[in-house]
Amino acid sequence: MNFKEEQKKRIEQIEAILMRYLPKQEGKQKIIMEAMEYSLMAGGKRLRPMLMWETYRMFSGTSEAIYPFMAAMEMIHTYSLVHDDLPAMDNDEYRRGRKTTHVVYGEDMGILAGDALLNYAFETAVSAFSIEGVDAGNIGEALQVLAKKAGIYGMIGGQVVDVKCTGQSISGDTLDFIYRLKTGALIEGSMMIGAILAGASKEEIKSVETIAQKVGLAFQIQDDILDVTSTAEVLGKPIHSDEKNEKTTYVTWKGIEAAKAEVKQLSEEAVKELKRLESTDEYLELLLESLIYRKK
Repeated sequence: MNFKEEQKKRIEQIEAILMRYLPKQEGKQKIIMEAMEYSLMAGGKRLRPMLMWETYRMFSGTSEAIYPFMAAMEMIHTYSLVHDDLPAMDNDEYRRGRKTTHVVYGEDMGILAGDALLNYAFETAVSAFSIEGVDAGNIGEALQVLAKKAGIYGMIGGQVVDVKCTGQSISGDTLDFIYRLKTGALIEGSMMIGAILAGASKEEIKSVETIAQKVGLAFQIQDDILDVTSTAEVLGKPIHSDEKNEKTTYVTWKGIEAAKAEVKQLSEEAVKELKRLESTDEYLELLLESLIYRKK
């Protein structure tokens, strides 16, 4: 399997799904639909919907009910980035190689675009109930996971502690808490939803959550590394933003070599756990392993 070719094909398929679920740009509020599309279709790895889809396939899922959840998860991830970039937060002017939403549409519309993406994500996800041949109980369970992993016990909870601790020296335990929620929660939710909608067992869903937790932590630590070793051109966003915002990271806590070793260990543990499952997915395994070597 040529991983790069397969990854490109999957990204194209995911972006077609995203366009399918975006609202029509019409009505007096048309500008917010434009800002939503500008934000959502800015490119990126599409990691969360990709993990969701591959997990779904791994457990032999075939229904299109996965599509609205893939779109919803990427909308939630995108809204968090739009709000992250705001002047009150990280105050970044570039994201994925182009100007951030608030720079293009204004700070007020940047806030509203994030709000709109979050609300529309759930409107999109519940549309899965209208797809025939899908277990309504599984959809309901997937919605619960989506809500919890995006909320105060998930991504928002991590973001709150991150903002509260900016400029302060924090412990490793606190840093782990921030990363597991702020970054890890949506990755966990993505893989769990894929398993749930495919009808995986409770034990399999729990194993998937464990795998995703390791992937999420490895992914965020790699972000810390790239923030000090990469360039703005490669990343598509400013570098040294953690230093600028006086944030404790794995690099400042453990040093760059130890951080790299942590990424490698977590990624290898995730792949090992994946191989323990009876179902297998070659591409998913390669995707997890690619986290060790990613440059952006």
